Amino acid sequence: MTVFKALGAAAISLCLTAVSAFADTPTLRAAVLKFGTVNWELDTIQHHGLDTSEGFKLEVMGMAGGQAAKVAFQGGEADVIVSDWLWVARQRAAGKDFVFIPYSKAVGGVMVPADSPAKTLSDLAGGKIGIAGGPLDKSWLIVQAYADQADGIDIKTVTEQVFGAPPLIFKTALGGELDGAINYWHFMAKMEASGMRKLIDVADAATALGLDPETPLLGYVVRGEMLKENPDLVHGLAAASRAAKDILATNDSEWDRLRDRMNAKTDAQFEALKAGFRAGIPAPGPVNEEAAGKMLELMAKLGGEDLIGNATELPDGVFLQPGS
Repeated sequence: MTVFKALGAAAISLCLTAVSAFADTPTLRAAVLKFGTVNWELDTIQHHGLDTSEGFKLEVMGMAGGQAAKVAFQGGEADVIVSDWLWVARQRAAGKDFVFIPYSKAVGGVMVPADSPAKTLSDLAGGKIGIAGGPLDKSWLIVQAYADQADGIDIKTVTEQVFGAPPLIFKTALGGELDGAINYWHFMAKMEASGMRKLIDVADAATALGLDPETPLLGYVVRGEMLKENPDLVHGLAAASRAAKDILATNDSEWDRLRDRMNAKTDAQFEALKAGFRAGIPAPGPVNEEAAGKMLELMAKLGGEDLIGNATELPDGVFLQPGS
């Protein structure tokens, strides 16, 4: 009986310890687009317990739009969102202490119908271009600068632009209503898999402009206050993200598991989305701030205050640094 009592007491003690440890595990609330590609990575983190391995519990909050996510984040209802670092730079220049953790370097491009005679951007003169993301879309701004440098044209003047949500641009482009289209990378991958061809890759255009295409554009955004108070939590998120990327970069069966979440209508679209995500995985290590500064200067020149506010140069502290 004494032995059984001892074993029972030990079991109860272990249970209480486990409950206490679980209760002490911080929850990280991520507000992201319901159907955004980041969900593939977040799903991988949760499925493999990469969050709990790093000492936190990931809670994914599906949002209807990017603005709604930003409102939740700025209102304290979410701990992390996904945005581009240019937005973080703008916020820091305005006095808000936000920090960027790289997630993806994937960018879009200019797609044209398979039977389009266009070989350069100048061939789109007089035509209609659909653009996802609005007049200040970063890819559109880079394309404008590239067209001026490479073809000597003001593509904004010589074409008609139609702005719309990514699904609308995708649908109208496939329907043959546009001479060219600029869309987010995952829609572009599906457009290419559906028969359209890439006229210009924004990464190539950026390289021609002297920018570094390895600079990650999208990332997780957290508050500097969280980094100061709980650095292990923020670096744990970065580590979990990298571990998920390592799985997605090499494990095809993981993609088979995620396929239902990817909205791929065909095998070709599925393979294109998988390849596009993998191509967008940034290299490990800190962001090259000199290269980022050059991109910010160009965006300031092209988009002005409407795009980057007072951030005419790269503010300190935009990117998460090892040991910070």
